[in-house]
Amino acid sequence: MPSSRLVRLALVGLLLAVVGWIGWSAWSGGTTQDSGDAADARTSGGRLKATYQTEPTNFLRLVAPTAANQMVSLLTQSTLVRLNAAGELEPRLASTWTSSEDGLTWTMTLRPGAKFSDGSPVTTADVAFSVRAALADKAGSAAAGDLRVGGQPVTVQALDDARFTLTFPSPHGAGIAILESLPILPRHKLEAALDAGNLAAVWVPSVAPSDVVGAGPFMLKDYVPGQRLVFDRNPHFYGRDDAGVALPYLDGIDMTIVPEYNTELLRLQAGETDVITDRLLADDLAVMRQSEAAGRVQLTDAGPTLDVWTLWFNLKPGVTSAEGRPWLVAPEFRRAISHAINRQTIVDTVYLGQAIPAYGPVTPGHGAWYVPTLPITEFDQGRARTLLTSIGLTDRDGDGVLDDESGKPVRFSIITRSGQPDREKTITVVQEQLRQVGIAVDLVPLAAPEIPSRYAAGEFDAIYFGARQTSREPGAGFWRSSGPFHFWNPGQLTPATPWEERIDMLFQQQAATMNPAERHRIFAEAQQILAEQLPALWLVAPRVIVPVSRRVRGATPIVLFPPVLWNAERLSLVDGGR
Repeated sequence: MPSSRLVRLALVGLLLAVVGWIGWSAWSGGTTQDSGDAADARTSGGRLKATYQTEPTNFLRLVAPTAANQMVSLLTQSTLVRLNAAGELEPRLASTWTSSEDGLTWTMTLRPGAKFSDGSPVTTADVAFSVRAALADKAGSAAAGDLRVGGQPVTVQALDDARFTLTFPSPHGAGIAILESLPILPRHKLEAALDAGNLAAVWVPSVAPSDVVGAGPFMLKDYVPGQRLVFDRNPHFYGRDDAGVALPYLDGIDMTIVPEYNTELLRLQAGETDVITDRLLADDLAVMRQSEAAGRVQLTDAGPTLDVWTLWFNLKPGVTSAEGRPWLVAPEFRRAISHAINRQTIVDTVYLGQAIPAYGPVTPGHGAWYVPTLPITEFDQGRARTLLTSIGLTDRDGDGVLDDESGKPVRFSIITRSGQPDREKTITVVQEQLRQVGIAVDLVPLAAPEIPSRYAAGEFDAIYFGARQTSREPGAGFWRSSGPFHFWNPGQLTPATPWEERIDMLFQQQAATMNPAERHRIFAEAQQILAEQLPALWLVAPRVIVPVSRRVRGATPIVLFPPVLWNAERLSLVDGGR
């Protein structure tokens, strides 16, 4: 399987990178918002007002896959294919394709007349260049793993300006779906930098916006750090709707940098913005229902998120956090904690019912990949106490806190990002529930910039965060022991445990399997192993409730990120936004 398909697993709200099960802009189910008059929706034009919490660090997402960089790329770049709501491939820059009988060689044809935003034609030379850029070691591309099978790269051969072949070195179950992670970049703008080994230095935030060239629906017009991003309609965009009307409908998007979620909501309620960064938090649902009733906003429940909030323990061998506390890395300790946590209480009190309990990284939002019959650690304080006793943790001095065999109290800390009410409230609930079984927990809220360095240095007991996913498809970067996003013990040179070795083998088998039913069976076995070993504790999957302004038409909120701007080319405004 691809290790990330475009966007990578990362610390949501911490590293601000989009987690990647694998997906560039994969579609998910959703209901189109109040479509209004179809003719108006197709011809209204106008400029969408959006807010976004973070800023881009590089306009070339290929070398820096943060959430903000992904957003810019989503608007300004295009891929060859993407997955629709049914999980089927549909054309983007590629109009047609055929496969050899063995599934190794694909012949693809580019869309006639496709151009970059500077008017240059998109050719197979750009496709070959994009693959080369993604695979180049010096480029440091986050998409490189998606284009390798068994460690060997895919190869591209141009047949002419419009047709090319893509050849896999060995059978690969995902097939050309891996191409949804690959933005097709302009060779004429970037090849010299790639050859010089400084690709990452070309589209830095200080570059002239006109130098950022892509085949997406919009083009970058202006960027003022700390203030705004301005996108204009790309007049050369190839997209058209079913009636033949040129896309995008909008004249442009004016995106204001607003770091605070609460400020975003205030601007939305006041009519100063149309779209915010992400979903609505449960605490704000009642107020936003009032705004909906007043005709100021539209709310859509897109369903349970793919991004499960998770309590990750530091299981890397030799970590200092476990010195003198061997129980901290014991599997019985994690299982006891899982039994001691009442997830439904978190759903009811923190999310006001707008979430579902989670016991693994795969939710109903993942569709057919979800296995509802997996074993779960139900809330059972008695079972939790039994497990804790089995590893020598008892209350030796009668103070209500368990002690280890040396008499030290059983106490550990949980890091989470400060200023995030749902996270801090969740850990407060967990803190009280674990107190009831004799475990003391210290909540350590930290500013966003502090957490990645603590994580990278291994200076933590546990971290509570979520893994941003942009596709339903499972990605090896998380599941494989060597993966950089194998959060409890990342980047293993060899599997640290027999069960991790077994999952590695399963993913190798799945990558070579072309049969969809067999691929699902293999992944179900991997999920079963993870549920049995419990290297982390998955707690809740919030429902994705998305607010947008009433003047927006064509919005189809989804559970994937970004929930609204994923199909920005089909958004429009009532009366052209007047």
